[in-house]
Amino acid sequence: MRLSRLRRSTPFRLAVAYALLFVSSSLLVYLSTYFLLRAEIYSTLDNSVTETYSVIQSSYAPGDIEDVVQSMNSFSRLQNGDRRIFYLGSADGKRLAGDIAKFLPTTGLQTISGEALGLPGDDHFRVKTGTIDGNNLLVGESLEATEDLAQIILANFAWMACFTTLLAVFAGMFLARRAHARIDAIAEAMTEITDGNMSRRVPLKGSGDDIDMISAQINSALDRLSDVMESMRQVSADIAHDLKTPLNRLKLILEDASLRDENKQPVQEQLRDALIESDQINETFQALLRISQIEAGARRTRFADVDLNRLVSNVVEIFGEVAEDNGQKLSFDADRAPRCHIEGDKDLLTQLFVNLIENAMNHCPVGTTIQMSLQRSEDRCSAIVADNGPGIPAAEREKVFRRLYRLDKSRHSPGNGLGLSMVKAIADLHGMSVEIQDNHPGSRFVLTWRNPKPIN
Repeated sequence: MRLSRLRRSTPFRLAVAYALLFVSSSLLVYLSTYFLLRAEIYSTLDNSVTETYSVIQSSYAPGDIEDVVQSMNSFSRLQNGDRRIFYLGSADGKRLAGDIAKFLPTTGLQTISGEALGLPGDDHFRVKTGTIDGNNLLVGESLEATEDLAQIILANFAWMACFTTLLAVFAGMFLARRAHARIDAIAEAMTEITDGNMSRRVPLKGSGDDIDMISAQINSALDRLSDVMESMRQVSADIAHDLKTPLNRLKLILEDASLRDENKQPVQEQLRDALIESDQINETFQALLRISQIEAGARRTRFADVDLNRLVSNVVEIFGEVAEDNGQKLSFDADRAPRCHIEGDKDLLTQLFVNLIENAMNHCPVGTTIQMSLQRSEDRCSAIVADNGPGIPAAEREKVFRRLYRLDKSRHSPGNGLGLSMVKAIADLHGMSVEIQDNHPGSRFVLTWRNPKPIN
């Protein structure tokens, strides 16, 4: 992987950013720890220095400075290395006891460098100074432990920062390589699809991460695109097949009319037949165009609240007499039906139910009962159109929604094979599912909306 591509990689940038964030937060933790420990050490030193100073001071008897000198010498012998310093001097600057050459005439607790006390090296001391009967007294302890602590913390932080940064760089490189490998796989799949291999899909790792989610969405879009292309291919083939017969019939009618006109015979009947055939062809193309418009989603702007109970009741009321004229029965028990309100296009939903009813009436014999009903649960609402006719074979239930597709047994019944295609297009526009079930006997068309409007 090129360095420039690595630097632009999101995983690498995130790894470096998290490393910087971790180093920064660790620095704050280290500084906080150092200052807390430093304050604790200073407090301990102050207590120790003050306690030693008090003990030495308490050994003084009025007019007898020798006891103070002996006490100071005792503490000097007990000290560990150079950690403690002592000084006792007269008011005129003469040293009476102790191990420092200089004395600063101040009083109280303070931090003083070894150089200021005439000591070699660059150590610092926490000291307490005062006077005893006019004599100057100084007691101190080295801050070496605090300085060592600072060096330890600084060294630990430096090692941690280096290790974290290196780990972040290598982790970023590793993650970037993995991410780019998967992105390259996506690019390779899209290249094959562009070249015409519509069966190719983006491989999934099964990890459920963001790249897997994007890959799954790409595959879903490709499945949809593949279905659309297959549908277009199927529609083109069906149009060529189904319109070939009426166009040939129209041609024969016109040829017959032309011959009759040459023989001075009347052609009014042939012209009427030609008009009927052309109207049927025109209706087919208009239905195909309307399905395409519905699938494009342009009608979503007309969505409003739709009362399914009232809509179904109106459709049944209008087509009830038509069913009776066909020797069939169409019914809907509005009183027992649950209330169902959805967002949708009222005209399209009316067309949907009309197509289902006409489909049942056209393909069912005399005496058939067509029953419409509504069902509702907490998160869904279903509309059902059921009949006790011959039914639809299980193997054909998905195919009947294809444009211009007709069962062999219904080839001689009225229709152009687009009624159920429009039902499916309207259902998809409204986000509902359509399922064909066996009614024992007959068929049940079950249309289901998820998350209908709540009942007030």
